[in-house]
Amino acid sequence: MTLPRTTSVVDTPATAPGYPWAPAAVIALVAVAAAGCPRPIGEFTWADDYSPPPEAEYRISPGDLLQVRVYKEDALSAKVRVRTDGKVSLPLLDDVPAAGRTPAALARELEALLKPMVNKPSVTVSLEETRGKQFSVIGEVARPGTYGLEPGLTLLQALANAGGIGEFANRDRIFVLRVHGADHARIRFTYDAVAHGEGKAGAFLLQPGDVIVVE
Repeated sequence: MTLPRTTSVVDTPATAPGYPWAPAAVIALVAVAAAGCPRPIGEFTWADDYSPPPEAEYRISPGDLLQVRVYKEDALSAKVRVRTDGKVSLPLLDDVPAAGRTPAALARELEALLKPMVNKPSVTVSLEETRGKQFSVIGEVARPGTYGLEPGLTLLQALANAGGIGEFANRDRIFVLRVHGADHARIRFTYDAVAHGEGKAGAFLLQPGDVIVVE
């Protein structure tokens, strides 16, 4: 009499009853996945090799706070917030379009508007505060989310704002995704280089719209 065969602990999926189809290649892939094989990195540029495109002159946006000074005319000088319609109002001047212009261009426009009222007006416009500039942090950080971007914010400070990298973060896979006009960049950092100020990583400044990805 032939006894029915039972699967022993040494049977593999390729040889055990019920798995006559399992190829060795599938078993190998499963073994690699179980070993924690990392995902492909994809295309990137190391921070030390990244050269940002030339910065265009800043253009005023709604919500920006401007300091307008009219030389020797303190009564006409003021700090003004750019309204949601993109305009500003000043002493003697109402509803002057500002959004989309550079501070220098707005100053020239204000001079032209003041000429009928002021002898040879000289106007300077400076940016006191920006509004609505943001960056995002996603992945293995304590507090992922979107944050307000202050001028001069470094990548290290941005990670600190997000509570630091998480316990399971890959310290060699920190990326900044940046879109600057037609330029699309995926910039790679190591945490040690960022934290220790090595190369360009320690002084890397964020720009509006940047997305930090911690894998």
